[in-house]
Amino acid sequence: MGITKTQIFTDKQNDLAQFFKVLGHPARVAILQYISNQNACICNDLVEEIGLAQATISQHLKELKSIGLLNGEVEGKSMCYCINVERWTDIQKKLNTFFNKTKSNCC
Repeated sequence: MGITKTQIFTDKQNDLAQFFKVLGHPARVAILQYISNQNACICNDLVEEIGLAQATISQHLKELKSIGLLNGEVEGKSMCYCINVERWTDIQKKLNTFFNKTKSNCC
């Protein structure tokens, strides 16, 4: 397996690439959509809503937390998740900048 050369890219490029990598799984997109429509969410709700095993949901939640898109708090024996609004806004700005700088002058 080769070594990645992330150091030759800008922090913004690496950040967007990591964001896209994490969102490259449809279960994670579904999880974000579900959580963004709730005030809060407990993992067991996601198991029922998405239809995946709890261990699988937990792994996807871990990936989403790793890039800062989710905040999580322990509530009793459960974990409660919500969207990290600051990080979400930051990503939106980066995506807008990325797409707004794209030229449409090719065929």
